[in-house]
Amino acid sequence: MRALALIVISMCTALGPAVAAAQDAAELRKQIEQLQNQLESVTERLKRLEAQPPPAPTAPAGAPGSPGVAAPPPASTPPSAMDLARPRQPFGLYQQRGSGQLLFDMGIAGDFVGNVTQRNVERAGGGTFAGQENRFFPREVELSLFGQIDPYASAVVRFEAGEETRGAETTVHLAEAYLTLLTLPYGTQARLGQMRNRFGYSNEVHEHDLSWVDRPNVMRNFFGAEGLQEKGVELTLVPDLPFYIEALAGIFNGDNETAFGRGTLQHPLVTGRLRTFLELGDEHAIQLGMSVASGDTDDRNRSTILGWELRYKYRPDSWLHPLVTLTGEWLYSLRKADVGVDVDGDGAIDRVDKRQRDHSGAYAGLEVQPFRRWAGGFRYDWSQYPTNPGWEWAIEPYVTFWPSEFLRFRLAYKHTDRSPQTRDAVNLNGSSARNVDELFFQASFILGAHPAHPF
Repeated sequence: MRALALIVISMCTALGPAVAAAQDAAELRKQIEQLQNQLESVTERLKRLEAQPPPAPTAPAGAPGSPGVAAPPPASTPPSAMDLARPRQPFGLYQQRGSGQLLFDMGIAGDFVGNVTQRNVERAGGGTFAGQENRFFPREVELSLFGQIDPYASAVVRFEAGEETRGAETTVHLAEAYLTLLTLPYGTQARLGQMRNRFGYSNEVHEHDLSWVDRPNVMRNFFGAEGLQEKGVELTLVPDLPFYIEALAGIFNGDNETAFGRGTLQHPLVTGRLRTFLELGDEHAIQLGMSVASGDTDDRNRSTILGWELRYKYRPDSWLHPLVTLTGEWLYSLRKADVGVDVDGDGAIDRVDKRQRDHSGAYAGLEVQPFRRWAGGFRYDWSQYPTNPGWEWAIEPYVTFWPSEFLRFRLAYKHTDRSPQTRDAVNLNGSSARNVDELFFQASFILGAHPAHPF
């Protein structure tokens, strides 16, 4: 009997874990089935709730929409004059900034240019980059700080460095520093400070963002090598219309020596611009604009410059870049100039007369980009001079290569032909620069953030 008891005890000991495992598996299977049933029940309830329409909000007593109280006008009611005069709501983007985050972006852009031309052009200083003929030099290295100050304003500060004259040390200066008020009444914005004026298309574009190596001849002849840069205030208005139109108006010191130069708010430089944008289907877009700048020159004569602009882009469906880009501007200058008159013919100036000088100029550029990283095009220039007699024309074919969106190389050839009346600027040091042939090389890069380019 003792042996039989030992055998029974041993068999129970061996079978115990197997029986317990079977019980645990059954219990686990039961729990899983219960969870599946609960999940199906919750899913059915969610489906029923989503199918029900949202309940109408109950208006409290005395509120619009409650019994005895008139309902508010529909949302489609046009805004009143007081609604338009009320400042805009602050931007929500500012409120999304986390603590400790920078409230502005930083970026560096570098632009280097090399050019080769004739020896006589170098001696006369009559090349596109006067005084920098047959040299490779840093034209513009730019540090940009830009971003939102608070929900109501943003700011831009740009410093530029470059070699301005042959062999000189690289100088650093403040290029732009302005504040933009974003939430003014009637949907307006105000820009205050030192800025590149938004006169036409190409004036506000920095050198490293241009579609060509150099600025068009008419822009350099009418506004100088640096373009129209002023200190003052500029207002922007985009009215609520069925079509897009942007209106600009500005008041500035008038420091530009080439076109104005009076430099005082008692006789300010006044600017204006109207710009519109049209989409012609999904593949075509065009921008049209007209600008005006009017002020006094340093010799207290009136100078007014009118400008017309056109920019067209064709981008095929599913392309990330435009295939064809056409850009053109025409400027017309109305200006009085002091002219010395030799009455008796003895070679001496006997009196100074004020004479009207109405001169014009234009450029047109065409660019074709069949590949993402390669583009080619040309620009044609024709321009008179604001006060002096004579004219010049030029043609500039070029090819551009982008290894990436942050790096660009460009090779261009430019031929310039000036009229025989053009003496002062192209006949220096015993040399003439009436006919100029130049070969350009440009290398540009971007580090960090960079603002979006204009259309």
